[in-house]
Amino acid sequence: MQLNVTELRRGAILEENGDPWQVVESQNHMPSARGAAMMVKAKVKNLRTGQMLAKSWRGGETVTEAEVDYRNVQFLYRQADDYAFMDLASYDQFTLPGETVGDDGGFLLENLEIQAVSFKDKIIALKLPMTVDLEVKDTSPVIKGATAQAQLKPATVETGLVVQVPSYIESGEKIRVDTRDGRFVERAK
Repeated sequence: MQLNVTELRRGAILEENGDPWQVVESQNHMPSARGAAMMVKAKVKNLRTGQMLAKSWRGGETVTEAEVDYRNVQFLYRQADDYAFMDLASYDQFTLPGETVGDDGGFLLENLEIQAVSFKDKIIALKLPMTVDLEVKDTSPVIKGATAQAQLKPATVETGLVVQVPSYIESGEKIRVDTRDGRFVERAK
């Protein structure tokens, strides 16, 4: 399916030279000169190789949207560098190598339901929920009276991911983390 480049959004998956490319960032630029065409600039990531590219198109150009399938899966466990999942429709179990999972592995909790993105019958990426709730396992103690300005400190969560959190967060608390950029959102209820 053809897609106008002005409609590109973060997360869209394009097909170019037989490879799937995911839009990481997209911006529309209106030039100040009269009669000049709008430019669309995007950062795209090759989902097969992990390569990142900066691409530019003129406003009226089109790109091919990749034909991908989304399957509901459940994360089961991690074993060494492999991640085990179960397809929720067929109950088949499969594993993905750490290279395919990438940074998303820091957000995977046992029994978390997510979507697996497949391209030409091969799983190439995971689609996580917008936020996940993780328990803080290790962080420095609360600093009393240090409220003159917002201070952040590193906290290690149950998956091993390190998140910058406000100074009032203690070990054992549950926090909500944005899966797009790994930032602290709020305390989980």
